[in-house]
Amino acid sequence: MSNSTIESVLQEQRVFEPSPAFSQAAQIPSMAVYQKLYDEAAADPAAFWAKLAEQELDWFEKWDTVLDWQPPFAKWFVGGKINISYNCLDRHLTTARRNKAALIWEGEPGDSRTLTYAQLHREVCQMANVLKGMGVKKGDRVGLYMPMIPEAAVAMLACARIGAAHTVVFGGFSAEALRDRLNDAEAKVVITADGGFRKDKAMGLKPAVDAALDDNAVPSVTNVLVVQRTQQEIDWTTGRDVWWHEAQPTVSADCPAEPMDSEDLLFILYTSGTTGKPKGVVHTTAGYNLYTHMTFQWTFDIKETDVYWCTADVGWITGHSYIVYGPLSNGATSLMYEGAPRPSNPGCTWDIVEKHGVNIFYTAPTAIRAFMKMGDELPKARDLSSLRLLGTVGEPINPKAWMWYREIIGGNNCPIVDTWWQTETGGFMLTPLPGATPTKPGSATKPFPGILADVVDAEGNPVGTNEGGYLVIKHPWPSMMRTVYGDDDRFRRTYWEHIPPKDGKYLYFAGDGARKDADGYFWVMGRTDDVLNVSGHRLGTMEIESALVSHPSVAEAAVVGRKDELKGEDVYAFVTLEGTYTASDELKAELKQHVVKEIGAIARPGEIQFTDALPKTRSGKIIRRFLRNLASGEEVVGDATTMEDQSVLEKLRQGN
Repeated sequence: MSNSTIESVLQEQRVFEPSPAFSQAAQIPSMAVYQKLYDEAAADPAAFWAKLAEQELDWFEKWDTVLDWQPPFAKWFVGGKINISYNCLDRHLTTARRNKAALIWEGEPGDSRTLTYAQLHREVCQMANVLKGMGVKKGDRVGLYMPMIPEAAVAMLACARIGAAHTVVFGGFSAEALRDRLNDAEAKVVITADGGFRKDKAMGLKPAVDAALDDNAVPSVTNVLVVQRTQQEIDWTTGRDVWWHEAQPTVSADCPAEPMDSEDLLFILYTSGTTGKPKGVVHTTAGYNLYTHMTFQWTFDIKETDVYWCTADVGWITGHSYIVYGPLSNGATSLMYEGAPRPSNPGCTWDIVEKHGVNIFYTAPTAIRAFMKMGDELPKARDLSSLRLLGTVGEPINPKAWMWYREIIGGNNCPIVDTWWQTETGGFMLTPLPGATPTKPGSATKPFPGILADVVDAEGNPVGTNEGGYLVIKHPWPSMMRTVYGDDDRFRRTYWEHIPPKDGKYLYFAGDGARKDADGYFWVMGRTDDVLNVSGHRLGTMEIESALVSHPSVAEAAVVGRKDELKGEDVYAFVTLEGTYTASDELKAELKQHVVKEIGAIARPGEIQFTDALPKTRSGKIIRRFLRNLASGEEVVGDATTMEDQSVLEKLRQGN
């Protein structure tokens, strides 16, 4: 991080107190109440979470042990029996929520649907019975490759209902990436759609599934369940492929929820790592249910009448925790939108806020920067007065974007909850509680009650005020990932061995740098490893490098992140070519498209620089810090004495 960036953060002095009216009506109405909760949880975390688990969730059988902690492996609510689909649906059916909107869905072309809790329950039970008819049983894995349509949420809840773990693969990933994930999870069934709409186009999804499964490349898959969305022509494999709309009427709408052990597998979600193989993050049932339930309830200060809209895709953890499980467990109304701001209607986001009277809006800094670029006129032309709370997710937000969000979208009336968390954490770790926490533009403020966070040096010692260090968590929490699917050693290495245990206590290493100010507020400074954060999506540099090198023209590739005003980070690739190939703009374009084919459009390099050689140590390790300096146009800093060939840097500066 450059000194100027650090200084701009440290010089941020603005503080915004919650309005008295907001605080008076809030669940957590003051910092005194927050501090009491925080202190209670810090003194006895197990008792704190046990009390909430008893109050907030419905159990088939109560647990025997709250926390079994064998570092770095945790088990929560051991011996308890529960079902997250039951907690999201069945328990609301005996209340006034039965006919309340559970999901409001807007399709990009303008079609819309609303599913009440009773209607959603019916559809979930039917899809669960269809899956059962395909032989899916408790413990099996089901792959989802879906557009943002209600059936995506239905499929997740149907899997959870019968005890099958889902693994959702973002619909922007390529056939190759989908194949890798389905194989790693040994998925039995894939649920997909003919396509979906995005940016005024019908995008195909079924063709990628066909390509992923071609030549029996994923032998575990026996059936593909297909939702009809775009009416596109698609290939059909008789005996394997089944239309959802044809299967649905043939099954019962009665499917009791399977009692699940607290630690039974709920889902696997693949996230990028610094090695080529993506990590299958494992989340289990009860702790995840409780933590997403509580973080949603307190962070968004949810009211019974709220319409809540998270703009994420269900293919990411944000969609899992804060479109589906957290909101529905609380009996909230969750809005889903299929598309994105598009040429035919760049103001569609604000149309939806106005149409549905959205009260809580949760989006990414990338989106906020894109909204800023489109101009103030679009939101100002709509009635956004229904909004009472705004949120951000995915990456640190710069103060300029934070202030625009507050002023233009919130009309200076809405608190902003800037949330820091990860796929691995399952839910918010650092976040304001909007009725209590004074906010500072660019800071995720303080830990959620029950989260013991700190900033430490490489030896695990707390650093001083406003000193940069590693962001760590010092005690287990209910929704923490349990392991990397099929690879306990990788789990241990990646998250628990970077920083040695302190006083016999293990520290969870988040992979992010941070600092704490004099008020104890956390400022997250970005990744410390070689994982890029592009538009809020984590991408492993190794994955992109592997994709580039798989092209016949590429001898070697090194990928770094370059700061980007819109995306946060952009992919910058340094490429050396095989001897018979010549650098050209045409080859650059071909390589960018090749990465899209191998991984997906989110990984497309913003820039490719051809070079004769890469800066390496004498042992052959690429010195990435120099490449990051070069990509950002900064002066190359640091010790270069370990370099094998110091002339490489000068050539790279000159663009060769």
